[in-house]
Amino acid sequence: MTPLAVTMGEPAGIGGEILLKAWTTARDRLPPFLAIDDPGRLARLARRLGLEAAIDVVADPEAVAGLFSRAIPVLPLGMEIDAEPGRPDPRFAPAVLAAIDRGVDLARAGRVAALVTNPIAKSVLAAGGFRHPGHTEYLADRLGVGAAGVAMMLVAPELRVVPVTIHMSLAEAIRRLDADLIVAQARITASGLRRDFGLASPRLALAGLNPHAGEDGKMGDEDARIVAPAIARLRAEGIDAKGPFPADTLFHPAARKRYDVALGMYHDQALIPLKTLDFAGGVNVTLGLPIVRTSPDHGTAFDIAGQGVADPASLIAALRLAGEMAARRGQGAR
Repeated sequence: MTPLAVTMGEPAGIGGEILLKAWTTARDRLPPFLAIDDPGRLARLARRLGLEAAIDVVADPEAVAGLFSRAIPVLPLGMEIDAEPGRPDPRFAPAVLAAIDRGVDLARAGRVAALVTNPIAKSVLAAGGFRHPGHTEYLADRLGVGAAGVAMMLVAPELRVVPVTIHMSLAEAIRRLDADLIVAQARITASGLRRDFGLASPRLALAGLNPHAGEDGKMGDEDARIVAPAIARLRAEGIDAKGPFPADTLFHPAARKRYDVALGMYHDQALIPLKTLDFAGGVNVTLGLPIVRTSPDHGTAFDIAGQGVADPASLIAALRLAGEMAARRGQGAR
């Protein structure tokens, strides 16, 4: 079985801890994976946390299958990472990016089945010259797709959401929102649900931008002028899209049964409901890439790093989902 690759992420955050915990608590229920990291860093962290996790260096992904049950296979970055938990240091920004790049190259070559990225700290990377708003945009550029060719979907057992605009201020999101952008994001979403989630005819529910979806123009005209025409275009293309719906009534249990994914017009409109429903188990998925990429749906958690209290549930869910998505793509290729 082709393994998954898990990137180091921000070394002063909880990425290493949740990786160690995922392996020690759930390895018999996970697809095999290798860590792209500094093996010495992981070994020191395991000792600090009192975790019984063996670390074994591998030279290539092919060695993972026979090793995973007894040790965490680590593909070394070739640099020592002595980061102190909870104390981010821009010195390690090149190593963070090197882990991502190595994982991308392995996935693109088919040597790993999917890429699972541990959380990064954008502010720390920016101090080291990183100019992308986040993982999603960096991966899109790195893989030649461009930010316009991907959608960020958050997945939990009870809900899937896609924010049409992502990492920007609310004011900027409103300025950028137009029918073309909504249509493009909905197309990527529908295609991704068919390809990677096995939904032949995915049902899309689109939230209105304004309270009460504009209340017939009384609370803004964007929903009638931008969102509704986008939905009409999607329906004309054969995509099952409905709305715009008032966002405050779109996420209760009965409403969620009527769609497969909800599209919010801005970041928090989509992410707050999912993180409220399942903060620990949510998974970030990048749709539209030529490789499978998932990530835990949380940040670096500097405030608890190194204390042994980080919950690995989201990384475990990200690993499982990456394995399922990769299997579907493999079946489609046959």
